Amino acid sequence: MVAIDGPSGAGKSTVARALAARLGIPYIDTGAMYRAVGLAARDAGMRLPLVEPDRIVALAEAGRIGLEPSAGGLRVFWNGRDVSDAIREPEISLYASAVSAISGVRRRLVAEQQRLGREKGGVLEGRDIGTRVFPESPHKFFLTASPEVRAQRRARELAGRGDPRPYEEVLAEMTRRDRDDSTRADSPLTLDDRYQLVDSTGREVSDVVSELETAVRQGRKLTRVGPPT
Repeated sequence: MVAIDGPSGAGKSTVARALAARLGIPYIDTGAMYRAVGLAARDAGMRLPLVEPDRIVALAEAGRIGLEPSAGGLRVFWNGRDVSDAIREPEISLYASAVSAISGVRRRLVAEQQRLGREKGGVLEGRDIGTRVFPESPHKFFLTASPEVRAQRRARELAGRGDPRPYEEVLAEMTRRDRDDSTRADSPLTLDDRYQLVDSTGREVSDVVSELETAVRQGRKLTRVGPPT
């Protein structure tokens, strides 16, 4: 089991997918699961700030989330509907952060993540994999980058999907989500001394993946993976 946590835009999905492929094990995007619930809440007519936690918990408990590997990386399904593209809308990032702060939603999705991980193992990425979902994982990485770099990556990603947004808007939204994720009462985004801190600022994805792959295969702890000096 490999746990990769970190803030939005740090490159978790890209690194986790590539690492899973190299190791020959499943890739599980736990953030996509919260996005799916957030999308369901929005589609049910709920607006931010969310004020109906019981209704959202009921949605999470009744909904069926499917994760299927594909040539593009991962397809995400909600009650049989392919929501892979819809959950990547910028607004859904804020919904995902909001629903993830609801304890009942976290209980439901953490249980599902643990089931998936225990059945097949894998590389799991999110915001509390190494602290709550699989705290016993021997391989725990916290992937980050400077806020400016993360916002630039996110802006390029949105432009590539045909949804260009001003850099300043993306940075402000990312800063808001960082604050929300880090200050929520239930399983905030954090790390302890068992994590290996990985700063991807100014580094090629392939270099970061290679460092993590070597660490996992050799069972060793990195002193630190950081940006070039």
